[in-house]
Amino acid sequence: MDIQELIITRVKEAVKQLFDVELETVELQPTRKDFEGDVTVVVFPMLRLLRGNPQAIGEKLGAFLEENVKEVARFNVVKGFLNLVIGDNYYLDFFNAIKEQENYGYVTPDPDGKAVLVEYSSPNTNKPLHLGHIRNNLLGYSVAEILKASGKKVYKTQIINDRGIHICKSMLAWKKFGNGETPESTGLKGDKLVGNYYVTFDKAYKKEIGELVAGGMPKDEAEKKAPLLLEAQEMLRKWEAGDEETVNLWTTMNQWVYDGFDITYKNLGVDFDSYYYESDTYLLGKDVVEDGLERGVFYRKEDGSVWIDLTDEGLDEKIVLRADGTAVYMTQDIGTAIQRVKDHPDIGGMVYTVGNEQDYHFRVLFLILQKLGFDWAKSLYHLSYGMVDLPGGKMKSREGTVVDADDLVVEMAQTAGEISRELGKLDGYSEEEKEELYTIIGLGALKYYILKVDPRKRILFNPEESVDFAGNTGPFIQYTYARIRSIMRKAEGVDYTKNIDGLSLHEKEKELLKQLEMFPEIVRNAAENYSPAVIANYTYDLVKEFNSFYQNVSILGAEDDIRKVFRVQLSQKVGEVIASGLRLLGIDVPERM
Repeated sequence: MDIQELIITRVKEAVKQLFDVELETVELQPTRKDFEGDVTVVVFPMLRLLRGNPQAIGEKLGAFLEENVKEVARFNVVKGFLNLVIGDNYYLDFFNAIKEQENYGYVTPDPDGKAVLVEYSSPNTNKPLHLGHIRNNLLGYSVAEILKASGKKVYKTQIINDRGIHICKSMLAWKKFGNGETPESTGLKGDKLVGNYYVTFDKAYKKEIGELVAGGMPKDEAEKKAPLLLEAQEMLRKWEAGDEETVNLWTTMNQWVYDGFDITYKNLGVDFDSYYYESDTYLLGKDVVEDGLERGVFYRKEDGSVWIDLTDEGLDEKIVLRADGTAVYMTQDIGTAIQRVKDHPDIGGMVYTVGNEQDYHFRVLFLILQKLGFDWAKSLYHLSYGMVDLPGGKMKSREGTVVDADDLVVEMAQTAGEISRELGKLDGYSEEEKEELYTIIGLGALKYYILKVDPRKRILFNPEESVDFAGNTGPFIQYTYARIRSIMRKAEGVDYTKNIDGLSLHEKEKELLKQLEMFPEIVRNAAENYSPAVIANYTYDLVKEFNSFYQNVSILGAEDDIRKVFRVQLSQKVGEVIASGLRLLGIDVPERM
């Protein structure tokens, strides 16, 4: 039981004993810096049930707690706010309990508990991953790690959009203009090579449209009748009919892309436990629709199409099967969700990491699955996120104006190197050590900048701002961790067996312990809200508190050996929690910096 839970329990007991009233809730907040105290009990909400002056009520409660709760050393009341000073022994006992705990704040998953499947990335196979995919991957990976740390069994997966007209556009452009080139012959990553042909198709297609319009054809008609588009549509028909030549080309070019994606995922530090492919899942869901028709969940219109009426739920009518019997995306998503539970019978919920332009789609999907009677459908969550913009504006894949994920990772490392050299921080490093460190700093900067923001908010990404070594940035946090590691190297030989019980805490030591005590609750909160931003901003607050501690007290030059041992131990634990917090964000920490 942490101090907040303890105080809430004891306040309820005090109110029952003093006023014979049962309190359902107790409002607590950290004590303001300008008053003495650690935890503040807010008296005003109690006035709905208690009669009297809030100052007098606070005084009675404070006196009761000071007398009956050994953790409460003293109290003061300011205008209805009961400020409690928690005794040093409580924080020392807490520290003794956690100082040797590995993965403090993490909960060991229950092997028999329900699992959560987290879907992220889910790219198309006609282009490389770009900046938008980076936010998706970082969010999905981090949420999966946070859910694991909160005690959940987690499966990481993605569904790859490997079929459709957009894929055929790249294939056709390569067939017409590629002259047989391959990733090996060009030295290009396969996803980049295929993406180049997607851009090539668009340029040639627009040229054909221009020629048709110049010949007198209306633009909207020209867009439909351009020869290249008609050829791409014919290629899609051949693929769906299983034409051997078309399928072989599709298999070859998709493999180029997968090989390229694997390199990007490795560079980003994300991974997956399973993969789903739309070419395998696009026929799923039709049998579920037929079953739903029989049970009255869906209905058929006169043209033969199948729909669901969600107007009673504040939504609209939604098609789930076309008149010709072909599936829509909703049908596939219904079938894929059901298939995943068949593949992993222990799944109790799923998280879909998809941009906020699909908010409505997922509201409908989750509701349909509930109406079909699947219990796990109540535990589906859309991890909705905003777009990532650059100072130069929006990105467009078909015009080749995207910010390539691989290029951005390289650019981040280069920016980290330039700033590090300017600051003169890397004297004595070999070139190999420098390059490794630049990558750690650059990736840490990128990941932290994106993950510290609430997922639902849009981001304007500024690479140089993200690599600042001061402020709420990844490099600032990494630098503090490296500083702690330096302290630990200098502290070799310190006798860790000395007993620290009965130590009188410095104000800065106490503040740091209070911050450490919050970490398990922070992990729970981040998991409940599917928000890496909770972890990121807690880690920044912990780092700020440590730096204040570092600047105000001497660690290795402490006035006596017991205090020196305690401060070294405290610094070590702070370093461990910083590393734990950053690990949940997928960020590495450097030993030196």
